[in-house]
Amino acid sequence: MKQYYGIKNKYPDAILLFRVGDFYETFSDDAVKVSGILGITLTKRANGAAQSVELAGFPHHALDTYLPKLVRAGERVAVCDQLEDPKTTKNIVKRGVTELVTPGVSINDNILEHRENNFLAAVHLDGKRGGVAFLDLSTGEFMTAEGPFDYLEKLVSGFKPKEVLFEKTQRKLFEEVFGTRWYNYPLEDWIFTPESARDRLLKHFETRSLKGFGVQNLHLGIVAAGAVLQYLDLTEHRQVTHITALSRIEEEKYVWLDRFTMRNLELFQALNEGGCSFIDVVDHTLTPMGSRMLKRWVALPLKDVDAIAERQAVVESFFREPELKDELAVELKPVGDLERLVSKVAAGRLSPREMRQLGRALQHLVPIKAACEGAADSALQVLGRDLDACREMAERIHRELENDPPALLNRGGVIRSGVSAELDELRSIAYSGKDYLAELQKREGERTGISSLKIAFNNVFGYYIEVRNTHKDKVPETWIRKQTLVNAERYITEELKEYEHKILGAEEKILSLETALYNDLLAAVTEYIPAIQKNAAFLARLDCLLGFAVLAQQNNYVRPVVDDSLVVDIKAGRHPVIERQLPPGESYIPNDVFLDNEQQQIIIITGPNMAGKSALLRQTALIVLLAQIGSFVPAESARIGMVDKIFTRVGASDNISQGESTFMVEMNEAASILNNISKRSLVLFDELGRGTSTYDGISIAWSIVEYIHEHPQGAAKTLFATHYHELNEMAKSFKRCKNFNVSVREVDNKVIFLRKLVAGGSNHSFGIHVARMAGMPRSVVKRADAILKELEDTHRKGQLSKPVGELAGHREGLQLSFFQLDDPVLKQIRDSIAALDINNLTPMEALNQLNEIKKIAGL
Repeated sequence: MKQYYGIKNKYPDAILLFRVGDFYETFSDDAVKVSGILGITLTKRANGAAQSVELAGFPHHALDTYLPKLVRAGERVAVCDQLEDPKTTKNIVKRGVTELVTPGVSINDNILEHRENNFLAAVHLDGKRGGVAFLDLSTGEFMTAEGPFDYLEKLVSGFKPKEVLFEKTQRKLFEEVFGTRWYNYPLEDWIFTPESARDRLLKHFETRSLKGFGVQNLHLGIVAAGAVLQYLDLTEHRQVTHITALSRIEEEKYVWLDRFTMRNLELFQALNEGGCSFIDVVDHTLTPMGSRMLKRWVALPLKDVDAIAERQAVVESFFREPELKDELAVELKPVGDLERLVSKVAAGRLSPREMRQLGRALQHLVPIKAACEGAADSALQVLGRDLDACREMAERIHRELENDPPALLNRGGVIRSGVSAELDELRSIAYSGKDYLAELQKREGERTGISSLKIAFNNVFGYYIEVRNTHKDKVPETWIRKQTLVNAERYITEELKEYEHKILGAEEKILSLETALYNDLLAAVTEYIPAIQKNAAFLARLDCLLGFAVLAQQNNYVRPVVDDSLVVDIKAGRHPVIERQLPPGESYIPNDVFLDNEQQQIIIITGPNMAGKSALLRQTALIVLLAQIGSFVPAESARIGMVDKIFTRVGASDNISQGESTFMVEMNEAASILNNISKRSLVLFDELGRGTSTYDGISIAWSIVEYIHEHPQGAAKTLFATHYHELNEMAKSFKRCKNFNVSVREVDNKVIFLRKLVAGGSNHSFGIHVARMAGMPRSVVKRADAILKELEDTHRKGQLSKPVGELAGHREGLQLSFFQLDDPVLKQIRDSIAALDINNLTPMEALNQLNEIKKIAGL
């Protein structure tokens, strides 16, 4: 226990799994916590003269079952192993922490999601800017960036790290910028100093400067990257040779997608339980590493027209050469997760079974390389030439490793016959003992002429030769007599003693020799880590592009024109997710959308609920996003002038945990949009202002549209879906503002949704029809219809205090009371407004009038 507490004091905030014989034990508070999380029995053990200690443990071979449960529960787990063989020491076995597993630092397959990155992030905040670094220990990907706080927050939202590191003294600032939704861990401030960070990076990469990585000027980013490596040291992860480079995330290369937009477009997660996300539909990759790369492409769409065209060209080539597509798919699928296999090589944790998988994956590189080099597309040819087939390593693994080795090295049967003469001899001795003894018995019988000679074994003498007394005179002088029986004599020979020595230690020697041979093979593979990582990146890219081709073929997508213009022109566009969710036989109604910065910059879309306004907004953004990650798009044709930022303000949601109402959330998101727009931005507003009163909402919506229209540098292309039909008036005053509506047809007092976008505004919401469709009590619907008619007829002058018609006696609920609508002050304000000539009113006159109205209201 003294040894336990000595180690526990070094890791006070982690659960310590303490190896004792064949069990991992936990004690005291750790035991109470572990028994609750894992559902295992909590016991007590007397600790000498001290009080009893709580105890909970599990067999060591169950570590892979229980460790993931602890980490997923948000616990940090220190694995303390025995560092020496108990047989070789008479004292307490030496123990030490071999790994500190946290949510962001692990290479355990049971903890990792195969099709997602497991990023560890570190942020360093300084003034109004900061640096951020991301590392996936399981793949070796290491990236850094720096910029203003909103950019860092955007990156963290896009990369979705499992753990975020920050300076202990900056918790308040950290939570202001990033909130509290990320699992985080504070570190000492000295770790975030430029000197210690740079020294740690240079030591790891064994270079004199960071210029070769293109990050030398990212001073804040370097501090964050250095903190990540320092954290690996703290968590006992020192075998990290697979982290071979530090790359820069260049802000100017990628489309800006803030966390609101990623959430509203449901890129990675559906908003509703049981829903389907964008990535669920577009991901047709065959390997886990391809799936992870696709998620990064979606989070970071390109702004480089040439790079987009290069991806599109490869996708298109698969349509021209379908045989090539099929051949590559067949060869790519068995490759598996090459990225994570190679990270285990660096850590020295690759099991024999995983080594065999690595060998098979490398063997598939040869046909993939040949197929790419023989392709008609030049980009594929380049990919093929850059692919290193690693033939020698693949052949060696195949030559030295059994076809179906066990998962654990100590089970034996790992190395093939013919690799080591000594191993083959030991196996022959261990597993063919009876044959060897039978052969020896036959040989010695023929040599001596003793036909009744037999070889046997006992625990006293070991192996011996027994000769009946009738043949005693034929025994050679070299035999040594060991025992005399009534009718026979027992002898031993040098050959027999040598064989006995061999066979008794053969199994232990076999295991030792196999381990040595396997470790030699593992060391040889280590030399190939950079080449295999490069191959993995090439194959992931190929997998993504192959998936784009399958997506386009299955769903009838077309290649968009992506250029440097300021035009978004989509003909017959469809929503990529909704069209896949429609019932069989029902087709999605496509729509055209045209936006530019000269004629039609802002489209105000009105129309009833459920008509498809929100779907139209989202599909436009998703088509643009698909185009800029290099995919084909769901449309008849599309021309996408390169977009630099996509913003959405969709739906209404409270953030009650932080005391923010629906309206506050709306305004936060809208403010973020207005402060960051540019002439290349795409902005989508859906029902802005629903969280406040009607007139407040109309005023704010009008003002925002006006701001975007008149912004000298930020004339962003905007789709504005609204219920406020008053906004249709804006088209008269703002030339690049156009009215459209999602059409419906009313037949026999029923609404048919046509879901077609047509020019012109709408002045009817059909909300009562939707209430009827939702199953609202019939009398409520009738009463609402009557109230609506009276409001429209009286232009809101009348007092709705009396029930209409015969409805009063047939209400399921209580009669609602209405506010007095003919208040004299309100009437005076209304008359003042009605007398205004809006079209000829100057801004100064408008302010004066507003001041007069304020006085009338007594404000």
